[in-house]
Amino acid sequence: MKFDINTFRRKLVLLLLYPFLYLTVLVFRALPISWTRRFSSFVGKRFYSMADKSRQRALANLEMIYGNETTPAEREAMAKEVFIEEIKSFFDYMAYSRLTNKKRFFKLIEVEGEEHLRAAYEKGKGVICLIPHLSSWEFAAITPPMLGYETSAASKSMKMKLLETLMVKFRARRGMKNITREGSYNKLIEVLHKGECLILMIDQDTKVKGVFVDFMGRPAYTPLGASRLALETGALIVPMVMTRKEDDNYRFIIYPELPVIHTGNLKADLLENTQRQTTVMEEMVRAYPTQWVWMHRRWKTTPESLAEYKKQKAENKK
Repeated sequence: MKFDINTFRRKLVLLLLYPFLYLTVLVFRALPISWTRRFSSFVGKRFYSMADKSRQRALANLEMIYGNETTPAEREAMAKEVFIEEIKSFFDYMAYSRLTNKKRFFKLIEVEGEEHLRAAYEKGKGVICLIPHLSSWEFAAITPPMLGYETSAASKSMKMKLLETLMVKFRARRGMKNITREGSYNKLIEVLHKGECLILMIDQDTKVKGVFVDFMGRPAYTPLGASRLALETGALIVPMVMTRKEDDNYRFIIYPELPVIHTGNLKADLLENTQRQTTVMEEMVRAYPTQWVWMHRRWKTTPESLAEYKKQKAENKK
């Protein structure tokens, strides 16, 4: 067999990655959290200056949405804060990856509105917990199980499998059950039929089946899984979000149950419910604009590009 140096290098990197990641976690656990956060601010600023494509995408998205009400300097400051928040949230999660003591956990994370989740959960129909990619969504996903609710989460498989293994391990430590997105629909239904919580995130442009709804005044291709699951199972929808407070810790805000529209017209109901969910996501992002992932290509898919994709897919099947 011919020796491939590039394949060898990739395998070597993967072999060394896990111990490096674990060593990083150990360092963050040992350091005072104030040191970790100061370091994360430094790394976030460096990340902003070096990640050209992500920086340009964030600035372009901010200009598209806030161009009429902000200056270029203000949008640059916003974008920089976004990068810092991304790094800081990730480092925080690593630093607290062994934290399972509820008293200490809820000193770090203040919970507001738990009565909304409790009321929905006690109905026994299952609860779809809608969470945006804002601040530390990893902390957001483990907060319901830390509050005592049986919880699973649907997540997309990561390209870095070792990092995925590590993250799943940290989630399970706090009681969250992980379900990979690929081929998982029946498992999601099963979770809801048991009356449990199911974490879903619909604020990104993905390859899963979706519909175009208004987000920030622009048509955005949005997953309709939450709407479909709610209509098929009778599960309740409760939006919630993790935000960073001025003291650098977190506030987890749970919103009132979002009514599910069920007229019997499936296509119209999927569209209307997905729009209502997206409107709530927009309210969250506008309330905390420097904590959302503006570097994500949220408006990547257009009606034209989707039509072309479907056309090519159909031709490939012939």
